[in-house]
Amino acid sequence: MIPTLEWLPAGVNFLDQTKLPLEETYVLATDYKQVATVIRDMIVRGAPAIGVSAAMGVAIGIDRSTAATLVELTAEVDVICKTLAETRPTAVNLFWGIDEIRNLYNEMVAAGAAIPEIKAAVVAKSRKMYDEDIDACKQMGRNGAALLPQTGTVLTHCNAGALATCGYGTALGVIRAAVEDGHTIDVFADETRPFLQGARLTAWELMKDNIPTTVLCDNMAASLMRQGRIQAVIVGSDRIAANGDVANKIGTYGVAILAKEHGIPFYVAAPWSTVDMATANGDLIPIEQRSAREVTHSNGKQMTPDGVGIENPAFDVTPAKYVTAIITELGVLRAPYEESIKQMAEQKTLATV
Repeated sequence: MIPTLEWLPAGVNFLDQTKLPLEETYVLATDYKQVATVIRDMIVRGAPAIGVSAAMGVAIGIDRSTAATLVELTAEVDVICKTLAETRPTAVNLFWGIDEIRNLYNEMVAAGAAIPEIKAAVVAKSRKMYDEDIDACKQMGRNGAALLPQTGTVLTHCNAGALATCGYGTALGVIRAAVEDGHTIDVFADETRPFLQGARLTAWELMKDNIPTTVLCDNMAASLMRQGRIQAVIVGSDRIAANGDVANKIGTYGVAILAKEHGIPFYVAAPWSTVDMATANGDLIPIEQRSAREVTHSNGKQMTPDGVGIENPAFDVTPAKYVTAIITELGVLRAPYEESIKQMAEQKTLATV
């Protein structure tokens, strides 16, 4: 399994995804500010991995605090959570991860727990979330494997694999599970400009698993779909609205339209923590705008004229009408999504009561 992130006695250790595929190096974050930098700079990326990283960031901030009283510690926790929440706005898992630790902290304070007890509990909780993410991805894979062709080629956009999670992956987890079940699958990986997550990351980790992979420029999918060379599309997500609209890496919307036009199923794989019941539709999802330099430069070399205008939204929103099914660890959702998502939310609530 690819070690995307790991809690160590010295801190949280992250595989530096900005250096892949040519260099496998790690960045050790020893405090919450360093975790925030790792998330902001995309050393770690992918909604599920960001969620667990944020949880570990809050936990390490609490664990390493020198506050002598709960009043002082609570004031620090406010700053810790705010700092991490300001890193990347689109992935709802970020806020889920922060809230999981913050809520546990608040419950323990209300119950009169001592500071050492609180520190041990939040660290244990964040480490448990790591294990739960891997389990959720594997269950997602089992839930979605049968949807992929027994033999054929699957297109994916960006990286929704082990590198985007704590291990195994969401969209790539479904592909892995299908291969483990005996499917013969080739993968087309969109390069995913401008950060090249498909070319650098998806291709790297699928090759490690010996799954046949071909990298495509982002503008090649339509031609290959027309030739009948793509049998399914599967992607991850950073936020799913209550009506089934899906935010994912920029370019996903165009791929979904192409799939619809060519009669190709378009699947989304994401943990339930990516579903945001508080966001009614995709128009309300905040879209992160990233540095112009990601577009103007490639491998340190300038590719555009000085002074030219640059747009660099990190995500777009695919309306629910283009989504064939949403695969989660709790089951597979289908249209009408407002109803199926609401029913799944109610079932999860009942299961936790």
